[in-house]
Amino acid sequence: MSSSLKIVIRKKPNKEGLCPLAIRITKDRKTNYIYTGYYIDIKYWDEKNKQVRKSHPNSVRLNNLLLTKLSEANNTLIDLETNKKDSSANHIKQEVVSPLTNKSFNEVAREFLNDLQKQEKLSRLGSDRVRVNHLISFMNSENILFKEIDELLLRRFISHLKSKHKLSQRSIMNNLVVIRTLYNKAIKQGIIEHKYYPFGAQKIRIKFPETEKIGLTIEEIQRLEKLDNLTKAQRHALNAWLFSFYFAGMRVSDVLGIKWNNIIDNRLHYRMNKNEKLLSIKLPDKILPILEQYRNQKTSNYDFIFPEMKSINIKEPYQVFRKTNAAILKFNKHLKNIANKAEIDKKITMHIARHSFGNISDDKIPVKMLQKLYRHSSITTTINYQSNFIHKDVDDALDSVINF
Repeated sequence: MSSSLKIVIRKKPNKEGLCPLAIRITKDRKTNYIYTGYYIDIKYWDEKNKQVRKSHPNSVRLNNLLLTKLSEANNTLIDLETNKKDSSANHIKQEVVSPLTNKSFNEVAREFLNDLQKQEKLSRLGSDRVRVNHLISFMNSENILFKEIDELLLRRFISHLKSKHKLSQRSIMNNLVVIRTLYNKAIKQGIIEHKYYPFGAQKIRIKFPETEKIGLTIEEIQRLEKLDNLTKAQRHALNAWLFSFYFAGMRVSDVLGIKWNNIIDNRLHYRMNKNEKLLSIKLPDKILPILEQYRNQKTSNYDFIFPEMKSINIKEPYQVFRKTNAAILKFNKHLKNIANKAEIDKKITMHIARHSFGNISDDKIPVKMLQKLYRHSSITTTINYQSNFIHKDVDDALDSVINF
């Protein structure tokens, strides 16, 4: 007896009162069901035409998905019958179920975000979670199939990010990078075939716009160094900024994590938060007056130089992450007022210390030396860092930039 496959709704509502959509397999008067993972209110089901009614807000997409699933199931069934395999309804289900119950985009995304949390990459976790949720919200589904994420959908998604979220081109590209990462993971796990990959030269290209990184000039930094009409909070913010600048644009998380015992024999020894690499560099003369302003707050050699991290459990990454972000917001707020007092028109933020160092070093040291000072593993990247810059040539290069 021939087999039959039909899309049906199972009248067994879940806690939300929604009924599951399924593919019913019938063979020798015996039935089995393959659940699609989609649920709707029974009032939206057209029993005569076996489809979701047009009154449902996502009827077109749901019906297309159901037809896709039914087509895939029929192809598997045809293969079984062509090979003359005598199969029961349960066996047909086992043969069909694998491609229909592979992990969804949502599941792969959850695993990815959980891994970031386990690795304590909290900054990336926060930003990538928002990007994942942008797609889930756009598609209004907790069970997005990777086959749905094609070129046409991504182009609609890009327009959605521009119009609804008012995102910049760079932010939109960052959203696509996350989707591409998850798609690549799905391919490696055998969830989706590479032929469906929507990214590439002839498809969706991820191209970041060029950005202009405007740092301060020597004259502008000298104005900052000479400021004396600052509040206590403004002085603290400027100290943190100058500390970062004098150490070749040290990241804020590293600035706040420096302890007094990191200073040995007039050198700063510390491990970068970004990639765990150990660094060693001599203390520039300009750092010494800043250190003196905090020496009376020192309780022990293991105390932090800057006070932000003193009130938290440093072994709790989430506390460190939140405190660092709060400090950046606080510093940047004060730096805005500091810029006004110094009559500097440029926007000054903590990250601008890094760009300022690069801006001033441009005609003072070779690019390869700047690469060492920035701890870049390549000239074109700002993410990966080189090993310790403990050599005299690097120390001299640092001095040549900041001793003006």
